[in-house]
Amino acid sequence: MANRDALRAFQARLASRLQAARSAGVSASWLAVEAGEGRYLFPLGHAGEIFPWVPPQPVPYTEPWFLGVSNLRGELYGVVELSAFTGVARGSALPDAGRGQARLVALNELLEVNCALLIDRLVGLRGAEAFVDARPPAADAPAWMGYAFTDDSGVQWQEVNLQALSQQPQFLSIGAGSGALAHST
Repeated sequence: MANRDALRAFQARLASRLQAARSAGVSASWLAVEAGEGRYLFPLGHAGEIFPWVPPQPVPYTEPWFLGVSNLRGELYGVVELSAFTGVARGSALPDAGRGQARLVALNELLEVNCALLIDRLVGLRGAEAFVDARPPAADAPAWMGYAFTDDSGVQWQEVNLQALSQQPQFLSIGAGSGALAHST
């Protein structure tokens, strides 16, 4: 119960900061997250509700990055481990006990895909002013990969177009042995 209260408090603070940023004329465009060794930016319009880590029920014969399904607020969501899908995993998956800061970020319901992405840590909101450089994706990058941004500390952040991701056959093909590679276009 304490975890739920803490998550609700975090979401309230996040909503309040977003509202304050809008009032001050600062535009927050992305939810910044970490997954494996990667740092990602989710467009706020594509991201949905944030849930605490709930171990999903495994589904047999699926891709290793598809962890199973979880009941989140009375609805079933497929759970995708973002770091494994993108190929930027730390190595072996963390056990459930080691996922203290992990969260499930649901895709916005307007995308019409009941899916949540497992991320290791929420970093916060970011706007364009937080970055000193932006590079377009490489010609051979997956369609869901947006710009690569560099912050003033030299850290690179990869924008993930969740709408494009939710429509990619590689993302939708969860069956094991389907031959889909996360990195192909």
